[in-house]
Amino acid sequence: MDTIQETQTLPDVELVDPREAFAKPPFPQQEPFAMPGSTANMKPKPDHGEQNYRGSGKLKGLNAVVTGADSGIGRAIAVAYAREGANVVINFLTEESDAAETKTLVEAAGSKAVVIAGDLREESFCEELIEQSCDRLGSLDILVNNAAFQVVEETLEDFSTEVFDRIFKTNVYAPFWLSRAAMDRLPPGGSIINTVSIQGYNPSPYLLPYAMTKSAMIGMTKAMAKLAMERGIRVNAVAPGPVWTPFIPGSMPKDKFENFGANTLFERPAQPAELAPMYVWLASPEASYVTAEVYGCTGGMTPV
Repeated sequence: MDTIQETQTLPDVELVDPREAFAKPPFPQQEPFAMPGSTANMKPKPDHGEQNYRGSGKLKGLNAVVTGADSGIGRAIAVAYAREGANVVINFLTEESDAAETKTLVEAAGSKAVVIAGDLREESFCEELIEQSCDRLGSLDILVNNAAFQVVEETLEDFSTEVFDRIFKTNVYAPFWLSRAAMDRLPPGGSIINTVSIQGYNPSPYLLPYAMTKSAMIGMTKAMAKLAMERGIRVNAVAPGPVWTPFIPGSMPKDKFENFGANTLFERPAQPAELAPMYVWLASPEASYVTAEVYGCTGGMTPV
């Protein structure tokens, strides 16, 4: 017998000029704060999809770990995943109040939220994070390697070995350790999704070590995808351009963040909420034929 799909009555879509959809520079002076930074004092506040993201069950019943989920892109991913029906482990470093706010948003969507603080530069913690996540959620289906660290300097000599080491440990070592630990836990159909960057293709000199790590993560994504597919696990990445997160006022001097994103075709940075749907799709069965890919969300700055 033929199956007839019911027609749902949905409201009309209202189109918005993408150039005017969100805040544009110049941005006001921000209260100084240290990395990784907090959402609380940002002007304007980032949009993580709190008001507008509507789920449709794309990830219902799945369990996800999102690193750096206290704010920025990580929070937007956690909110979207929860509203799509997934339970979420919220990993963060130090910003407890931001992590608590993400937890509240996840739970408000009817999903389970587990908050686990820790330093991803420690191999033992990365392994512990995966183990705790599986224990507390019962299983693991999605790993999002999103946490990162950056420092802005004007000359090569200004980048200390200590800073270089911290950036690489956070941005490259940690995703490798986490992915390796998760590989035996993820089922066929599971996903690893990495946050890379336009910096991996078009590096800025003042972000030299950070740009190097993002190039490395692109290579890691493509190589790991070939190994992971032997187990039926997909590995992909999203490459943002400029995004309005605590990273920006937390690491950049006024002359750089004041007009942040003005060089894109939209003449503004992205908001975290604009990236989250890409992570939802990549984690869902709808992307079943997608692996080893890097999807750009750069505001038209470069073909990724």
